[in-house]
Amino acid sequence: MNVAQIHRVYFIGIGGIGMSALARYFAFIDKTVAGYDKTESPLTQELAASGMDIHYKDSVDLVAEVYKNDPEHTLVVYTPAVSSNHTEYQFFLQKGFTIKKRSEVLGLITKDSFCLAVAGTHGKTTTSSILAHLLKETGVKMTAFLGGISEDFNSNFLLEGTEYSVVEADEFDRSFMQLTPNVACVTSMDADHLDIYGDAQELEKTFKDFTERLKPGGTLFVRNGLPLKGLTYGIEDDSDYCIRNIKIEHGTYIFDLETPDLKLEGVEFNKPGRHNLLNGLVAFAMAMQAGPPPHRLAQALSTFKGVQRRFSYQIKNDDFIYIDDYAHHPTEINAVYEAVSEMHPNKKVLAIFQPHLFSRTRDFANEFAQSLSRFENVLLLDIYPAREEPITGVDSEWLLGKMTNGNRKLISKEQMLSEVKNQNPEVLITMGAGDIGLEVVKIKKEMSYAG
Repeated sequence: MNVAQIHRVYFIGIGGIGMSALARYFAFIDKTVAGYDKTESPLTQELAASGMDIHYKDSVDLVAEVYKNDPEHTLVVYTPAVSSNHTEYQFFLQKGFTIKKRSEVLGLITKDSFCLAVAGTHGKTTTSSILAHLLKETGVKMTAFLGGISEDFNSNFLLEGTEYSVVEADEFDRSFMQLTPNVACVTSMDADHLDIYGDAQELEKTFKDFTERLKPGGTLFVRNGLPLKGLTYGIEDDSDYCIRNIKIEHGTYIFDLETPDLKLEGVEFNKPGRHNLLNGLVAFAMAMQAGPPPHRLAQALSTFKGVQRRFSYQIKNDDFIYIDDYAHHPTEINAVYEAVSEMHPNKKVLAIFQPHLFSRTRDFANEFAQSLSRFENVLLLDIYPAREEPITGVDSEWLLGKMTNGNRKLISKEQMLSEVKNQNPEVLITMGAGDIGLEVVKIKKEMSYAG
């Protein structure tokens, strides 16, 4: 693919968080961009407002003629979530257009840059967003493709230059095997996406295969304890990059940061949770490979605001706190629980969770039940299907029956606000990767008035 020869790009599934970042990139370099998505969302509305032609029905008739008549100068990008019998996909396929998965295009765009890739079943979006923030604040000329909306630059895409690139190395559909990074990290390898990998061993093997895609002389950072060879990072252990002497003051972590060559004292970081401290640490370690002075990176670490839907404080008053998080795996739910317990001890907490995917709920039902049961009070929504058809016997009522906490209840989205008001928590948490995210503004507005 020669980007210079491409005049226009058509996206099938343009509203996805990774796809929309690519769409922004091509628009930024003056290509004409259009696309289809199944559902209108705030993200697609933003893209449309920037001039992209977007429609929401799978119909070749709705694709502008200019995208249908010039295979030589038109690139078609699709997401793996789109089925192979999608009408528009089949049209472009039969007409001989260049059709590529998002991951292939990302690999081609970043291969000639100094690429910093963040891999792991959890923590990718936060870590890559911190990394992009650190590099931007220290003047590194880079392009960043993120899997979430950074609160620091209010986008999932940043173009400050092309010498360096920051990407999420996504294990879904083995997408990260298209990348050839100079620097990479692996934050976690918990079993997930078993509909693709079959078992945890195959997932681990593929992560190992990914680490072998590093360019010659490349650097790998690995969370201490993972079965991979690389520079390790951790908290209060024997890691190469290590956080020590943690204190919490007014909701801020203050700690010492040790590298193989130096020690920085009194470093500050504002995102709650030990998992986020680890994300910040490895982002710092990766950013050092691009050459900024360590003390400047440490200063930038203290100003990181966060990522939308990643332990995002929606309301933070003395008498009521509302936190929203993308957590959709038992490990992530545990991380949210631990962060809330550390930052807001002895408060009455109510957690609302929307399971994501029937297959994930089936594969990790016992683990979900265990992690959700750690919360004293839980409201459970129906499973968000995303790309899947229902699985017989797998539903939220079944999951609820496996949980052990006393105050647990299955509700509809329409019942959420009245249930929250009835239970009157001091801390409210919404969690999930489905459309629960669209309810956040409504809850925030209602609970702000209630307060």
